[in-house]
Amino acid sequence: MTNDEQGTMSAPVSGGAEAQPVKRPRGRPRKIRDGSAPEARPKKPAKTGARKITDQKAAASAIPKPEDTVADAISPEPISALKYVYATGRRKRAVARVFFYLDGKSEIEVNGKPLKDYFTAEMLREIIDQPLRFSSVRKSARIAVKVRGGGIRGQAEATRLGIARALLKLDENLRPVLRSKGYLTRDPREKERKKPGLKRARRGPQWAKR
Repeated sequence: MTNDEQGTMSAPVSGGAEAQPVKRPRGRPRKIRDGSAPEARPKKPAKTGARKITDQKAAASAIPKPEDTVADAISPEPISALKYVYATGRRKRAVARVFFYLDGKSEIEVNGKPLKDYFTAEMLREIIDQPLRFSSVRKSARIAVKVRGGGIRGQAEATRLGIARALLKLDENLRPVLRSKGYLTRDPREKERKKPGLKRARRGPQWAKR
């Protein structure tokens, strides 16, 4: 008789009941250990290099940087002594970034081109020049404009808003005049989106009886 046959032999049960097969435990047999305490595994040596790097980073972040201090964030020089003044103007989808360089040159350039070459229409150049009529900075400042998006009319009105905001940084006394003319007001009007089932935003298809 083999070992497998012996392992599956039925044990005798009293009372005439059917004998149930004896199940053998599956898996690897456990190793019987004595009552001694388990051996402690040796600990891996700590990585001192990584800890030094993190400590150095923490120490560097704790030191206040020059630009984080309030004294350096606020420029002690007046605005008239700065190299340039920056302002942003928007209209519809156009965005204009206006830079006033106080270097004594009286010129306006838009996207690297002279004003007359970029805005060829006289009406658009008049729109840009409207806020400059109330200040003498036009004769002593070089205005550089970076404009993108929208159409040519939207870009002109966005440039006008940026110039008006830059003039306000140079001279706060211009606020009542520029505000009364509407040059400091952002025009929020935009083209309304088309609706499904309609030809345009509000225009529906023509109704036919037959």
